[in-house]
Amino acid sequence: MTTILSIQSHVAYGHVGNSASVFPMQRLGVEVWPVHTVNFSNHTGYGAWRGPLMDPADVADVVTGIGERDAFAQVDAVLSGYQGGEGIGATILGAVEQVKAANPGAIYACDPVMGNAASGCFVHESIPVLLREQVVPHADLITPNQFELGFLTGTEPRTLEETLASIDAARAMGPSTVLVTSVLRPDRPEGTIEMIAAHDDEAWIVQTPHLPLKANGSGDVTAALFTSHWLRTRSLQESLGRTVSSVFDLLQLTHESGQRELQLVQAQEAYAHPQLQFEVTRVR
Repeated sequence: MTTILSIQSHVAYGHVGNSASVFPMQRLGVEVWPVHTVNFSNHTGYGAWRGPLMDPADVADVVTGIGERDAFAQVDAVLSGYQGGEGIGATILGAVEQVKAANPGAIYACDPVMGNAASGCFVHESIPVLLREQVVPHADLITPNQFELGFLTGTEPRTLEETLASIDAARAMGPSTVLVTSVLRPDRPEGTIEMIAAHDDEAWIVQTPHLPLKANGSGDVTAALFTSHWLRTRSLQESLGRTVSSVFDLLQLTHESGQRELQLVQAQEAYAHPQLQFEVTRVR
């Protein structure tokens, strides 16, 4: 049984953070222990929300309580995403240290959420620096979008060659595995978008139609599914193919529904039984 300690935000209405990540992983048969960094009514994209930002000490207290059950040895990965404040980074790294002490084979999977090409950075100005200098160097797997990859590495990747070079620069910072989402190459066919996964001297790319919707939480689902598949298979090709298939079907169903929030539960068969409808091509 694969077990993931997921330290992320939580919303009651809609699907971002743990509210987006936990169910797809459970649908894959993964044991998930969610620890919440916020407890909001809804995601902040609505412009108004209610509920508390959790004090990092309270988050650490929940993690400590899990450790007191002698449970860290069961954890295969710590997964983190959006970091609402500076203090939570140290708390997450503390959890990673405790888990790895109990299970040296465990990994830290970090989704370094900062922003995107369309909106720019949407987190506090201190967070990207915190991620680049303190968090990412401790990660084993990172899942940035192309914009975030550029910030982490001080580059502006556009072409496939530039993106692969930026991936190498990111891996030199510490992570051994990199998944890059929302890759928009200038020479790609119109109406398409890509993902690239790399580990050691191996890299794979997959291309899908680019659906015209803004889907809060889709990056959280992507990071969760890829981490789960990678833990189980250690195959970049399989992990990337399954993840992309599931996420595309989720986004397509959401687009067809006309709803703003991800149709997370309605798309559950796409996680458990991905169609594998897109070709995954080795580029290195």
